[in-house]
Amino acid sequence: MNRTALDVLLCHGEELVGAKQNRILNVTVLVAAGSKVRMPVSCVEQGRWSAGSGSFSAASHTAYPELRRRKAERLAAAPLRPGAAQDEVWDAVAEKSFRLGAYSPTGAQDHIFASRGRALADLRGAFPLEPGQSGALVALDPDVLCLDYVSRPEAFARLYPKLLDGYLLDAIERLDREPAGGARLESFVEEALEAPRRREPSAGLGADVRVSAKGLVGSGLELDGELLQLSAYATA
Repeated sequence: MNRTALDVLLCHGEELVGAKQNRILNVTVLVAAGSKVRMPVSCVEQGRWSAGSGSFSAASHTAYPELRRRKAERLAAAPLRPGAAQDEVWDAVAEKSFRLGAYSPTGAQDHIFASRGRALADLRGAFPLEPGQSGALVALDPDVLCLDYVSRPEAFARLYPKLLDGYLLDAIERLDREPAGGARLESFVEEALEAPRRREPSAGLGADVRVSAKGLVGSGLELDGELLQLSAYATA
């Protein structure tokens, strides 16, 4: 429920902490001023169904790119089986927890970030937000690429710290990898922008966008001909 006089952009992958389960947003939604919408989410805390708080609060991170990509791939492969995407989310969180030694009694993604808080803090300063920046292209190695774009720099500036912690959580597993070359990065951006887009009614304003092409999957939001937000990931 948006009680403000402004439209509010809520982005795919943002995490809501509290209530009976921590959850991430499945899609990007522009919630109109004074409106109420029902938003699709996925659980990122498999082992809890009890009220940790009376309401949700916003986490300081988004889902990490590997998790967002795996969910997007599963949805693209089985669009009529949203439950399959939930299983993929739980599997991804459990595997990440195991690799990083971040045990949580409820299998919470939030605990993985907390367990690596010092490492994330040490790396954040190397990636400052640039003036006018409206997106980020992350290359953890030549085959692990993630593009996040928001059309308004002031909106991206609010989202970037959350995205950055997600990028860094994936990066700490790949600090010894070779970076992708400039030509690979340029071609990936071109492919993401030129890939066929499937449009569906959004839960809020505008149209929900799905992108799927050889070697690439993603999603976003369009409004009145403007691409408000796009996330794209390289696939095998």
